[in-house]
Amino acid sequence: MKLCLWLVLSILLPALVNAGELRPVVVVPLKTEVSEAQFFFLRRALKDAERQEASAFVIEMETYGGEVKAAIDNMNALLRTTVPTYTFIHSRAVSAGALIALATQKIYMAPDAVIGAAAPVMGTGEDLPSTMKEKTVSMVSAMTRAAAQKNGHHPDVAAAFVDKTREVRVGERIVHPAGSLLSLSAAEASASYDGKPLLAVGMAASLEEMLAQAGLKGPVITIQPMGMERLAVWITRLAPLLLLGGILGAYLEFKIPGFGFPGLASLVCFGFYFGGHYIAGLAGWEALLLFVAGVGLIVLELVLPGTILPGLVGVLCVVGAILYAMVDRLPSEPVWPSPDMLLRPLVNLSLTFAGTAVAIYFLARYLPQTRVYQAFVLSAAVPAGPSSAVLAHGPRIAPGLEGVARTDLRPSGKALFGERLVDVVSSGDFIEAKTPIRVIEVEGARVVVASAAS
Repeated sequence: MKLCLWLVLSILLPALVNAGELRPVVVVPLKTEVSEAQFFFLRRALKDAERQEASAFVIEMETYGGEVKAAIDNMNALLRTTVPTYTFIHSRAVSAGALIALATQKIYMAPDAVIGAAAPVMGTGEDLPSTMKEKTVSMVSAMTRAAAQKNGHHPDVAAAFVDKTREVRVGERIVHPAGSLLSLSAAEASASYDGKPLLAVGMAASLEEMLAQAGLKGPVITIQPMGMERLAVWITRLAPLLLLGGILGAYLEFKIPGFGFPGLASLVCFGFYFGGHYIAGLAGWEALLLFVAGVGLIVLELVLPGTILPGLVGVLCVVGAILYAMVDRLPSEPVWPSPDMLLRPLVNLSLTFAGTAVAIYFLARYLPQTRVYQAFVLSAAVPAGPSSAVLAHGPRIAPGLEGVARTDLRPSGKALFGERLVDVVSSGDFIEAKTPIRVIEVEGARVVVASAAS
């Protein structure tokens, strides 16, 4: 009986202790222009909040707005999360800021704060052309109404922020007539109609007062921008080129023994690729760890050739890590991304691999004939000591002549024919040192060999 009681307590007690712990409240400032870089920051913070199992995600807002696309991206991310979302408006949530606030579940405002006036305009502030304006306003209005309905806000208020032809009616009472864009003060937004506030659930003089009103008692964690989100914008845009540089650098490092610049360039490209996607809130450390594990397995296959399984698994890990780093997935969502999440990463990856295949084809065909390549091979592949002397006397190099690989051929290196040491290139296969070889083609100074056993 005592044993059973001990077993029950050992299982339930940790759960009860964890349940009694106060989960953190994550606060994110939005006090700049709504932009792609700002969205990267919010997305990263939102994923951190989910990983920490936060009790609330609070946007501390003070913005005049910004890009419509970035606002829509912010809204989509907020609508997907499982963490309860709040907005505290310090002074203003205008234009794109109002759209983002509507995507959160609860809105609080400082007494002198305002929200609204979210009609799409051109980047210069001018009105959109009539046809484009009609389409854009219709689309943004529909999105804001849907977000408002999901979060329990009045959908007509959301529509009137965007479309000046919409009126706001509560029951039989017209709160805002059609003809102008809706903007609300804190008192107007928190005014009660039929026992329910028009938009804001309360007014608070400070963030601390707002948290108290909302009943959020956990430790407050404020996440600040890293200052590199703007860099992340360009890194993610250049992701296919970074991948191309990383793969080509690794290819050249493998082909040119002893020359470290291509390998260094490959590491830099892959480092920027994964680092940029981490800053952008797309990739976590798991993608980088999977990539490193894959590279380790590929290196193991090269060091201990003969088994294909480690290399195959390594290639799959590397490709999977590169693809997974581009997928926008919240921690609360299924590990396996949906087809919609995979579409754009697959397109980018396919284009990168196609470009890489073309580049590798031309490099494999023409690079061994260049003086720069031959100079690096000569300096790196000749063994040290007296045996490295290139002997001029020996048999004539012609197809069918047999010899021994003096160095590893990857595909270039040194081979010994009698007493004559010659620069050679394998026909494509990796050939280890001391392997018997045969000349299969001679094109000027280019000597192509293959394993004598083949």
